[in-house]
Amino acid sequence: MMAPVFGKVGIFGIGLLGGSVALGLRERFLAEEIHAYDPNPQALEDALALQVVDRVHTAPGGWIGELDLGILAAPVGVLVVEGQRLAPYAHPDSLWTDVGSVKAPVVQALSGVLPNFVGGHPMAGSEKAGVEAAHAGLLENAVWVLTPGPQTVPESLAKLRKLVGDLGAYPLEVAPELHDRLVARISHLPYLLAIGLNRLVAQDEHRDLLMYLAAGGFRDLTRVASGSPRMSRDMVVANRAALRGAIEDLRAILLELEDQLEAPETLLATAEEAKRTRDALPIVKRSLLPVMNELVVQVPDKPGQISIVSTALGSAGINIKNFEVLAIRDEGGAIRMGFASREEQEAARRVLEGIGYRVR
Repeated sequence: MMAPVFGKVGIFGIGLLGGSVALGLRERFLAEEIHAYDPNPQALEDALALQVVDRVHTAPGGWIGELDLGILAAPVGVLVVEGQRLAPYAHPDSLWTDVGSVKAPVVQALSGVLPNFVGGHPMAGSEKAGVEAAHAGLLENAVWVLTPGPQTVPESLAKLRKLVGDLGAYPLEVAPELHDRLVARISHLPYLLAIGLNRLVAQDEHRDLLMYLAAGGFRDLTRVASGSPRMSRDMVVANRAALRGAIEDLRAILLELEDQLEAPETLLATAEEAKRTRDALPIVKRSLLPVMNELVVQVPDKPGQISIVSTALGSAGINIKNFEVLAIRDEGGAIRMGFASREEQEAARRVLEGIGYRVR
């Protein structure tokens, strides 16, 4: 058996994302020993009980100098301070990265402070929080943005790029400032919108009736508001400069849409453009990622359809790389699946049509 890529790895902040990285390292045999540090003793106790890590620490110390890899997974509001506090303990040959959702201030503050530091941000998450919600699958097929700066050591970047791939994610290199602008629009602004929509309901005189009528569309749009308010607050505040620009652009678009209420044909054209944009957002078939060979399967409005489809393909030895439920209503609607090869796509089509499903 080949030796793991890393000997000792330290996870600093053992919540959902830090715990998922630890589980990914463990399940793929990428680390000999995984250490965790967190100021919350309960989080450390849970991490040990769930076998997410091997050893836990309640304070920095000499153990940090034994690490081959350090991963900062603390909340973005304290990430820079945490990195600066750990730097004196780090071995000069160790590799360091972070998983924070804001990159420019982190890269600027920690490059040259932590040895061989490379900024990172796995684009994965959940409305659930805590190490008990962690799972290695959270990282699979996710885009993991790497944000090298002027001081980044090429060998360190190469090591981290390989690690991301070994964890089942797709490394994507982007300048820190560009990362923050992009994430403000596709992650941080949607969070503020979710807050705003919930606030609109909460302040209405017919609040109870609105909540009773809220269906799948409203729930999908506002799901991210169920995450940790404190962590999310810190995230958007840390990226407020880029977020203000996104808010200004959205404000202009909302004014356009308001005017288009008096111009139905123009509104229709805008809506059709929006549909084309949304429909061009497959699960992982992004322009910079490997092409997935997709099928869309129509399923009846009956329980258990997801299980039937996945079991049938599994029994045929066909691996589903990506999976998304479309037009969901309970467990009915349509299922979109991605396969690694055209041959697997065709084999899946034959299996599913053979048991009575309509496939396109």
